[in-house]
Amino acid sequence: MQPVVVNGTTAVVTGRISPSGSESPLVARTGRHKQRYENGVRLLAGCIPYRTVSKVGADGRSQDITEVLLITSQHGKALLFPKGGWEIDETMEEAALREAMEEAGVRGVLGEALGAYDFKSKRKEQEDGNWTQLDCRAYVYPLRVTEEMETWPEQDSRSRSWCPLDEAITKLRHDWMQQALSQWGATLGPSVFSA
Repeated sequence: MQPVVVNGTTAVVTGRISPSGSESPLVARTGRHKQRYENGVRLLAGCIPYRTVSKVGADGRSQDITEVLLITSQHGKALLFPKGGWEIDETMEEAALREAMEEAGVRGVLGEALGAYDFKSKRKEQEDGNWTQLDCRAYVYPLRVTEEMETWPEQDSRSRSWCPLDEAITKLRHDWMQQALSQWGATLGPSVFSA
């Protein structure tokens, strides 16, 4: 795939055929020239995609539980929720929604921001080939999923899977993601956890 410039932003366009048979280009932004930084800290936006499903418990009763959509990292099998750079031409909410569509292929309704989570990202610098750590701050939102797309920009480099909220907490690779998910889950009450 060759990068192209769309509205002044470098992007990768993947032409996909929709169920109706027409081509529908899906765009994933690339590059960091529009990234937001604050005092040397890279700013990111992300979301916790979720849905509520009914499951029959051991007692035969139907119970609603919350499931979370996790995605794999681009170059590995680590499980994450969608997040990425908050760019200068978008609001924080727009960035979170864009990342959910690009990385996980979902759209939905954002809830209130859960907070800001600071962490260090390990990135390889191109100039000298050394690994460096970059200070990052991610703003995270819950996202009630209303649409799960059949095709999305990063589907060739990521897998996605639904799992119960309590199970998702243990599967997430990063401590800060586990913390965000645990804090959000606690606000929902015990009924959202799997039986």
